[in-house]
Amino acid sequence: MSGEHGKPPVKLSLPLEYQQDLFNELRSEDELVLLARGLGLLRVVINLLHSFDAAGNNLIVVVGADERENGWIGEALAEHAAVSKSSMARGLSQVNTDAMSVGTREKLYSQGGIFSITSRILVVDLLSKLLNPETVTGLVVLHSERIVATSIEAFIIRIYRQMNKNGFLKAFSDNPEPFTTGFSPLASMMRNLFLRKPSLWPRFHVTVAKSLEGRKKAEVIELEVPMTDGLRDIQNAVLECVEVSIGELRKADTGLELDDWTLDSALHRSFDVIIRRQLDPIWHRVSFRTRQIVNDLTVLRSILHALLTYDAVSFNKYLDTILAAHQPPPGSTRQNQSPWLFLDAANTIFETAKRRVYSGKPAEGEAPSMSNAFPDSLRPILEEQPKWSLLAEVLEEIEQDNYLNPIPRDDSNGTILIMCSDQGTCRQLREYLQNMHVHPADDLQEEDEERKPSAMFMMRRKLRNYLDWKKDFARVSASLFAENQKVLDGFTDQRGNANGYRGKGPPNKRRRIRGGAASAGAGRPINGSLQMAEDKESQVASLMADIRPTDADAMQKDEVVVDSLDDMEDYFELYDMNDLLVVHPYDGDMDEHVLEEVRPRYVIMYEPDAAFIRRVEVYRSSHEDRNVRVYFMYYGGSVEEQRYLSAVRKEKDAFTRLIKEKGNMALTLTLDGAAPTDPQEQFLRTVNTRIAGGGRLAATAEPPRVVVDVREFRSSLPSLLHGRSMVVIPCMLTVGDYVLTPTICIERKSIRDLISSFKNGRLFNQAETMLQHYKHPMLLIEFDQNKSFTLDPFADNSFEKSIKSADDSRDLQSKIVLLTIAFPRLKIIWSSSPYQTAEIFAELKNKQDEPDPVKAVQIGLGMGEDPYEQQSFNTTPQDMLRAVPGVTAKNMMRLILEVGDIREVSNLGEPELDEMVGKEAGRQIYRFFNRSVFDE
Repeated sequence: MSGEHGKPPVKLSLPLEYQQDLFNELRSEDELVLLARGLGLLRVVINLLHSFDAAGNNLIVVVGADERENGWIGEALAEHAAVSKSSMARGLSQVNTDAMSVGTREKLYSQGGIFSITSRILVVDLLSKLLNPETVTGLVVLHSERIVATSIEAFIIRIYRQMNKNGFLKAFSDNPEPFTTGFSPLASMMRNLFLRKPSLWPRFHVTVAKSLEGRKKAEVIELEVPMTDGLRDIQNAVLECVEVSIGELRKADTGLELDDWTLDSALHRSFDVIIRRQLDPIWHRVSFRTRQIVNDLTVLRSILHALLTYDAVSFNKYLDTILAAHQPPPGSTRQNQSPWLFLDAANTIFETAKRRVYSGKPAEGEAPSMSNAFPDSLRPILEEQPKWSLLAEVLEEIEQDNYLNPIPRDDSNGTILIMCSDQGTCRQLREYLQNMHVHPADDLQEEDEERKPSAMFMMRRKLRNYLDWKKDFARVSASLFAENQKVLDGFTDQRGNANGYRGKGPPNKRRRIRGGAASAGAGRPINGSLQMAEDKESQVASLMADIRPTDADAMQKDEVVVDSLDDMEDYFELYDMNDLLVVHPYDGDMDEHVLEEVRPRYVIMYEPDAAFIRRVEVYRSSHEDRNVRVYFMYYGGSVEEQRYLSAVRKEKDAFTRLIKEKGNMALTLTLDGAAPTDPQEQFLRTVNTRIAGGGRLAATAEPPRVVVDVREFRSSLPSLLHGRSMVVIPCMLTVGDYVLTPTICIERKSIRDLISSFKNGRLFNQAETMLQHYKHPMLLIEFDQNKSFTLDPFADNSFEKSIKSADDSRDLQSKIVLLTIAFPRLKIIWSSSPYQTAEIFAELKNKQDEPDPVKAVQIGLGMGEDPYEQQSFNTTPQDMLRAVPGVTAKNMMRLILEVGDIREVSNLGEPELDEMVGKEAGRQIYRFFNRSVFDE
């Protein structure tokens, strides 16, 4: 792009044709850009921002960027400015914390530049005119798939478009699936974004295909890894459990559309979330069994993921924790264990997982499997993941290739990049690669025979750690069981002897039991729970003897966790990039950064990922002088392969639907988001026609006002009030959340907030202060519009109601009754959704005076108190601290001022706590944080 008026030209880094076409489109008009994953969306955004940044005298706001994206955009803009030698470029300024004062923000905005601002701060600054929307050159919206009508980003765009008709507005997304759900979803999204033109760029777009499928294609070697019999058996058993669970859900009379509830769709990443979202509106009518099955689907899907990513020992340990978590509470008399645990397939899962780690070893001279008795000793099996040996073979092949072709043929480094799904898999692969040539001393092989890479050393160490963990796990479980039993015994004692024999005979009466007393105690526990067979101590001891540490173990270095970096220059040096192996997890757009920084010649995709394949294609096509060989590994016939193919198909189908909808979409004309400008219509909107009961016809020239606490902008209600042509005035309120009139103050509570406010007693203080300063204080209890309008699901979150305390005040409904008894003047408003709340507010403001924002801020403040003083403290840690024994409202503020965070509080000694909060409170706090879970 050539410069104007003698300015240096702006240099862009858009080497591919489709990137250049997209950039030219964006410079000429406002549009929503939908780009397929992996095609470099952030690169296009950065170049667009740089073109405006280099011109100077611009104020551009970026909305929706997360912390990592901000870091990358800031770094890339600085790099572009240095390459272009742009003296006017200012780079990216981040406004992402409340700690930045109002004056500082105002000064920054006046200087101009590119700003990435968190949505909550931006909406408050726009409404208070700290950032005047008319001075903004343009708005860049990232992750536009997250924007719905009630979101805070949609509120920001509406304010911007109402006040600024000339500034540009560009929206970006690389996730097409959310744009295809619902009725005409693309048109709805375009209305929320106040845009008219969508620009779709799928992988099969002609220009994209031409750019990526030229002569500079990456060399791809596909490696299908066969699964072991154990892996296949477990996978089939888990899928059978999933299928049975879905079948049970379909039997339940939910009255919902069930076409998508299939085994194939269950493999999709968000299947359990989608089911829960569909059931939310009728959750209070759904049976306990159906709720349990919905939760079980999440667990079963996590088992499927763990099966192919965890090693055999870690997977067996994970199953142990799942089984322990699904045990019913002690003292429970009803069977509430998950139904899938009673299937034969579940037994296959647990038994096969254990068999992959260790199995019975028959005694000498004894014929195996002659009797059903379990053998007295165990032997380690330690099945390795099939991909490990293949990874070692690939690395050996790469080493041979480097040996035979030692001269670099291009600009790539000799680095090997291994990409996998998460940090856990990264740690597993690093440990395997470090130890694959270490063999235990008792591994009998011929000296002259070349030993193959093996994970035996790593797996033996994991098994030792697992057996130690299991002993500790049993102790902790026993300790928690004993504590629960004490609580239950105390609960039973409180009921007195009157109810002691209800439902059963007195103790001196004998009762005949079929089958005799000896056999009556055998079998399942009273609650019908599933008990897994435990290994005997003698068996575990023999297994530990088999895997005892050898000399080879002792020679290995321990893992360095913390290094003080003393004498750094003597021991540390820069890596030689030609002899480096990098293991990295998939990380969205950051993967593009990794490829550019590392410049690998070999890429091993340990797990399939469609977006990363495209990133490699873009990387190879963008650099003619860099050759890349990609090894693509996947388990044949596995869930992993199905999930990959399903993701590619879903994205293609989504783009096909969007292209079809774009062809039939009606043009939206009302794009400015403004209220009607006709004076007569404006007057009619402000006329109050309710003259019944002696009222007078009244009209006012100004729209209704609502004073809103700045912390309330996390919710969608301020946006809906603004959409009803009310003027929303953000203030830091001490009393209440919304001030509608000089006499009406409202405290808004969502259900979760209501529960936590009752627990920590904050609601009683808030009600008391509202009663002191306002004639009509009100408590608004607002439900989620997508969930059931009932308190039943929230009244008792535990599955087992038989152990619920007899103290009814713990129940949410009882607490609300107690609140109304304590404060008779407090009115309670029940609202099914934010939409209904906005209507209720409009009714309450009818024929009432407008509130004074200055007076609303001053109410509740002490002499000389700053309303912004409390803003710097996070409320979540405060709530956690209130729950600690010994912490009161009086001494909590002292702790907050003296100590940085909760971790610091937990590490304080008893003398230090005594000085801050007193002896007794200090002793309670110290004992709470220093109690061992192993103690009874």
